[in-house]
Amino acid sequence: MINIPGDKRGDMDAALDRLIPAAMQDLNVPGLSLAVIQDRRITLARGYGCLKEGEKRPVDEHSLFGIASITKTFTATALAMLVDEGRLDWDRRVADLMPGFELFDPFASREITVRDLLRHNSGLREVAGGTLWYGSGYSRAEVIRRLRYLKPVSSFRSRYAYQNVMFLVAGELIPALTGISWDDFLRRRIFDPLGMVRTTSTVTELALRDNVALPHAPLRGIQQPVPVRSHDNVGPAASINTSAAELARYAVFYLNQGVFEGRRLVRAETLAQLTEPQTIIPVDEDMPFSSALFNAYGLGWHIRYQYGRKIIFHAGGVDGYRTLLTLVPADGLGIIALSNSESPIAHLVTLRLLVHLLQGQPLSWPAEYKRMSAEMQENEARAYRRRFEGRVTGTRPSHPLAEYAGCYEDPAYGEITVSLEDGGLVLRFSQTPAFTADLSHWHYDTFRLTWRDPYIPDGLLAFQFDTRGRVIGMTFDQPNLLDVDFRELDVRRAED
Repeated sequence: MINIPGDKRGDMDAALDRLIPAAMQDLNVPGLSLAVIQDRRITLARGYGCLKEGEKRPVDEHSLFGIASITKTFTATALAMLVDEGRLDWDRRVADLMPGFELFDPFASREITVRDLLRHNSGLREVAGGTLWYGSGYSRAEVIRRLRYLKPVSSFRSRYAYQNVMFLVAGELIPALTGISWDDFLRRRIFDPLGMVRTTSTVTELALRDNVALPHAPLRGIQQPVPVRSHDNVGPAASINTSAAELARYAVFYLNQGVFEGRRLVRAETLAQLTEPQTIIPVDEDMPFSSALFNAYGLGWHIRYQYGRKIIFHAGGVDGYRTLLTLVPADGLGIIALSNSESPIAHLVTLRLLVHLLQGQPLSWPAEYKRMSAEMQENEARAYRRRFEGRVTGTRPSHPLAEYAGCYEDPAYGEITVSLEDGGLVLRFSQTPAFTADLSHWHYDTFRLTWRDPYIPDGLLAFQFDTRGRVIGMTFDQPNLLDVDFRELDVRRAED
């Protein structure tokens, strides 16, 4: 445990030892790791709970968690280093740096810049391309190649829509410019200089580490471990695994404006550009940070004006992990909260620490947080139930099951098959083993999707027909995974 002694520090430690267990119990969280930076020094780093539900191995400050989209800040930082060296300009067009890069919109293909990649204004729908990379066998290069088939939902640079695939493109500019992979560049230029010796950027590396907090999710209503899913093919957006202690070193580097232990890694002016507003985001009054007066995205960082201060942060969410890194530069303050569950505990604990350290409020766990969390879960459950309301009984498919079987295609994703097996239909995405579902008749020509991967919630699939009654396509009514929106699919039957 890292902990600088002192009366006030001791008071905060004791309060945290009351607050965190209460929060974990209320929100059904197996493990949490926390770090606090004050006056640009790490003053606290510790763990609570267990690495895996039902086992006694404890979480500590060195336990590794998937930090998901906090990875985006590392990709932006790496590019800032290339800007410092004169090898990159934020306003350089991507097409000039990555020959063959193409989006559906010719204007966006020609004009999108490095800056645009990092500020979520490409014109694509929110989390576009999730069906391409989530659990799939597509390489980073192949995911990027297939972006040309994703149709935009707004004009280029007109509005904010959170993306992963644009950060993948940003990260892959590094090998295009240096000949060094994104993973190796981060290791040489960020992880090693900051002493982040256990941090990994791939699941392959993570498998070689000990003290790993396993992800957990409620499967069929029961909190349980889920497999660590590889997102290496979208690595620059989401694949880093690290600990509270090591992420705290990265936070200190930012709070010291690019200097760590006397060594400058990035010019202060260049680093500052990452945390200047680029794209305005409407303030969501339903979020825990709803008291913010201003909300924007910079280059790889969220920015808020709250409590009379500029706050920069990034959250991370991926199967079974929810994490948050928050910095208050003017106060030299940083808070890191990493959890191996899908509850809002990282945000809520961070909020309590912010109001304590910035406004002097007592460090407590309000009773309404449990209610808020329960309401969030009930809203999700209600939305799930609504999907299956209105079933018309007594109907049957309009065709024999064999006529639904065949090869289908989405322009971006590729091949999706439906096969008749043991008297039932089975749906398979050719590149994504997790996207395998058994189809059971629901009503008319709609079938219920029961995915064989228990992490994926059930949905519905409706077959489409031409004027002659022939099956020509399908549409999905499927709950989103965190960063996968099935509405982006345009699935048509392949021509014989």
